[in-house]
This record gives sequence, structure tokens and C-alpha cells, in this order.
Amino acid sequence: MASNTMKMLRKFIEFTTQNKGFDRVCDKIIPVAGTPGKCKFSLKVDEGHLNTGGTLHGGLTATLVDSLTTAAIMTAGGSPGVSVDLNVTYMKAVKEGETISINAEVLKLGKRLAFTTCDISNENGILIAQGRHTKFVG
Repeated sequence: MASNTMKMLRKFIEFTTQNKGFDRVCDKIIPVAGTPGKCKFSLKVDEGHLNTGGTLHGGLTATLVDSLTTAAIMTAGGSPGVSVDLNVTYMKAVKEGETISINAEVLKLGKRLAFTTCDISNENGILIAQGRHTKFVG
């Protein structure tokens, strides 16, 4: 089952980043592990991911929460749906060259709504951002 989930995650990233839309910013995300409803990714922060202060852009962090919780929903058998609510709490800055881990998990997948969470940590396992994402999937 895990290998099917990993195949699905690779296809999700490939599909997402091949379109001409904003999601192309996710092109360097690497799926690391996955089971239905739980996914782990990594990303080495490069120059294109930075804000003017030289740290990981908050908008990209929010995009990671949005896109990767959507991947988790899809691995749990849900549809990509549309966002109803997205919340991100930023706790620590990340600099260029650091690798981050992104753990996305489905808390509940209902008939109409999916509730998810996403933890983003630095190389030392310190939580740098946490997101909650609710999507209409029905």
C-alpha cells in the first residue's frame, strides 16, 4: 500500500509542477514517505524560495501547506476539492541551503469536508511552521 501511495505522491508533484500556474513553485519538493492520509516531503530551500529578507517566503510556506495537504487528502481517497480555510502559524525562519521536512496529515475526511494539518520542520527537527487546512471535497 505504501508503494502505491508513493507512486501517487510522485505523480501529484509531477502533475502539479508541469502546469503553467502558480503551483510550479513546488517543483523541487521530494516525496519521502506516504501512507493513505499521511505524507512526508522534503525541500531544500534555494534562492527562488526566499523573501527579500533572505528567508523562506511566507507565501511559499502557505502554498506548501495548501498543496501537500491536498496530496494527503488524495492519498486517503478524497478529491482535490477547494479550500475553505487555511491557517499558517510561523515560528522560525529558514535560510537558503537548509532542508525542510513537511508532514501533511488528514485528520478527518468526510463526505463534504476534509480537515488536515501540516507540520514543517527544519533539519534539526525544530518546528518552523504549522498549518491547518480545510477543504470542500464533496
